[in-house]
Amino acid sequence: MRVVITGGSGLIGRAVAAPLAARGDEVIVLSREPERVRELPAGVRAARWDARTAAGWEPLLDGGSAVINLAGEGIAAGRWTAERKRRIRASRLDAGQAVTEAVRRAAAAGRAPAVVLQASGVGYYGDGGDQELGEDHPPGKDFLGEVAAAWEAGTAEVEALGVRRVVLRTGVVLDRRGGALPKMLPLFRLGLGGPLGSGRQWLPWIHVADEVGAILHLLAAGTARGPFNLCAPRPVGNRDFGRALGRQLHRPAVLPVPAPVLRLALGEVADALLRSQRAVPRRLLAAGYAFRFPDLAAALADLLP
Repeated sequence: MRVVITGGSGLIGRAVAAPLAARGDEVIVLSREPERVRELPAGVRAARWDARTAAGWEPLLDGGSAVINLAGEGIAAGRWTAERKRRIRASRLDAGQAVTEAVRRAAAAGRAPAVVLQASGVGYYGDGGDQELGEDHPPGKDFLGEVAAAWEAGTAEVEALGVRRVVLRTGVVLDRRGGALPKMLPLFRLGLGGPLGSGRQWLPWIHVADEVGAILHLLAAGTARGPFNLCAPRPVGNRDFGRALGRQLHRPAVLPVPAPVLRLALGEVADALLRSQRAVPRRLLAAGYAFRFPDLAAALADLLP
């Protein structure tokens, strides 16, 4: 199978590309500057695109191909100024428009891809308090909820073209190489880690191996359609997460970071860290996916031996 990945040079894109290439799939990562993409997994190549249209890469699609659309500017890369909010939203909508345009052209030529996997996040649900959030829960009304809903809608048209579409609502991906975990480690290793705000908010996490495993499972499952929560079946509270991380590092994790301090330091981004999202992977489990790391302690022990 030929698999085209937008946003494929990022953490999840690289992690997914490696096993696809290892099993013999042709994997192509789209980039605005393919000549500058370094350290791609063996057997993976980069191709040029402008991040807005199908120009130049639409011919890569054929009837047996797949598109994994992961493109989008980082949510937590800086304060949410008006300009950063615009870029966060525009990068996702532009990528969705490009994928839809490519599928439309390929379908018109009789070579529509078999499946599109569309990235999203559990931010879709907004602040859910203690309520379990299954895939049928409505979107939140905050910035991340509205962005995620628009991100998902950006490729909805491909379904009308006869293409299977899966939406990946991902939680906090735990990986030693990038994402949230390496940013937490310095303070926790100094014994200065602890809960954020009240610490009672739920944290939907997933080990990177299960993030990749779930994506590969849904790619292969021909009946899988619609949204899937990609998070471990046992979410934990923020305070419990800190304690588990402290135990794994043999350090105390009791120093709280009050919500006003977070907001002073991070601005509106802090609200994303203080929300409670008890997301559960109901549809993923029903689709037959078996988690390698359903428990946080085992996940941290694997990542931080």
